[in-house]
This record gives sequence, C-alpha cells and structure tokens, in this order.
Amino acid sequence: MSRLPALGRRGEGWFALQLVLMGLVALTGWLLGPDWDGVLLVLSIGLGSALVAAGAVVGVLGIYGLGGSLTPWPHPSPGGQLIETGAYAYVRHPIYVGVIAASVGWALLSASVLALGLAVLLIAVLDLKARREEAWLVEHYPGYRTYARRVKRFVPGLY
Repeated sequence: MSRLPALGRRGEGWFALQLVLMGLVALTGWLLGPDWDGVLLVLSIGLGSALVAAGAVVGVLGIYGLGGSLTPWPHPSPGGQLIETGAYAYVRHPIYVGVIAASVGWALLSASVLALGLAVLLIAVLDLKARREEAWLVEHYPGYRTYARRVKRFVPGLY
C-alpha cells in the first residue's frame, strides 16, 4: 500500500499533472527565448538535441514493449501482463525515462532556465507517479517485487 494519493481510480490525476508539466516545459522553452548564449548555447543545443532524440527512442521502445498492456494511467490494465523484456529489462519505466530525457533536452535546446526548472519538477512528479504506480503493480502482479529488485526504476544499475 502506498501513502501517495491515487489521484483518481486509475491515477488519472497523475497523468494530467504530467501532461500539464510537459506542456509548460514545451511552451516556456519555445516562447521565452534563450537565457544564455555563446559557447554555452552551442553546447546546450548539441546536448539538448541528443537528449530529445534519445528520449524519443527510449519512449517509443517503452511504448512498443508494452504492447496490449499499454495504458495512459498508472494503474495497470485488468488484462495486462508484467513486461520484463526489451527496454523493461534495463529500467522499470522507460516511457518516463523518455519523457524526462526529452524534457530536459528541450529545456537545454531552447536554453531556458524556466523550462529547465519545470523539467526538474516534472522529474520529481514522475518519480512520485512511478512510486504510486509500483504500489499498484505489486498488488496486480505477483512477480513485480522480484522484478523491481533486479531492475532499477530510471537509470540502469543506479536508480
């Protein structure tokens, strides 16, 4: 049982909060223009572009890997299966990892301090959302605890 709130029967509030923060990262980065320039801007554009591309790849692999178990809600689908292969063999939440990488990448690409701050807030929200989701996954799938001991949440081998 998690102490984190469900925010809806299937966790709809967590998904809504995630979407709002993703939209704010995108809009602030796009609308507010660069907060730095020179060599730092060139470096942040390069790193940001790489993170956006990597985030897209990891996110798509996570979506593809879930197949019929894919749901926008953190609560597992009634007929879903525990997926431990593909991207899920390396991290428990590859879609969240993709969102995180793409959001931080966009903030760097757009050179926006506010977008970067909002991306950090999004990381915190996704970490909490993942913890709430994992409580439901433990209830739904008998093998989830073993899987969670073997595979890290967001960063292979670290976290």
